[in-house]
Amino acid sequence: MKYLLSIIVCAFFGQALAQDAITTNQGEIQVHPVNHASLVLEWDEKTIYVDPNGDVAQFEGISSPDLILITDIHGDHFNKETLEKLDLQNAEFIVPAAVQQMMEGMKVKKVQTLGNGKQTTWQKIQIDAIPMYNLPESPDARHTKGRGNGYVLTIGGKKLYISGDTEDIPEMRQLQQIDVAFVCMNLPYTMSVEQAADAVLAFKPKIVYPYHFRGGDGQFSDVEAFKNMVESKNNTIEVRLRDWYQ
Repeated sequence: MKYLLSIIVCAFFGQALAQDAITTNQGEIQVHPVNHASLVLEWDEKTIYVDPNGDVAQFEGISSPDLILITDIHGDHFNKETLEKLDLQNAEFIVPAAVQQMMEGMKVKKVQTLGNGKQTTWQKIQIDAIPMYNLPESPDARHTKGRGNGYVLTIGGKKLYISGDTEDIPEMRQLQQIDVAFVCMNLPYTMSVEQAADAVLAFKPKIVYPYHFRGGDGQFSDVEAFKNMVESKNNTIEVRLRDWYQ
């Protein structure tokens, strides 16, 4: 019912939002690219927001969140201004401990902290938190190991990996049986196109979305080059290029 309502709202406003369908053994997952690090997943009448940031108008036509996943403390991942303008009445949060500390004073239904290597289940969805960090590891890195989370969601038998801000760390390269991956690539914050392609070729997701690809100078990483690097070396991996910066 929630998904039907969101389609009706899109039609009413005359702006069907971009979405892709991922088939599972329990219905389809609808994938909505939103902005930079933000995406929305809809499945089984549940709506999951990941790192909502920016203008809330970007979320028009999408159901309000039932679950919000936050990967890290930076404003393009944890954005209190955006969150306070969303309808959080029914939203539960799963966040790293560093983010939970920054949520003090926010009126939300429930917050669960999850650290690297930990696992939880929410509404039949298994959620694994995995590391995301810069290489080489150092205490003054933009993203230190253990502070933020990448996530692997198991939904209807399909495994979806959300990288967060990371380089091509061993924990990413060793992932197995990933069906869909959202992989960042923007220097100097995360990794180069070449690093991202090499990592994807190592863990071999069936589908990969390059996201989070605006760099520190405002320029965009060459996702077409990423697609060519990956698909020319492994044509069983489908690279989906979508508009994350409308």
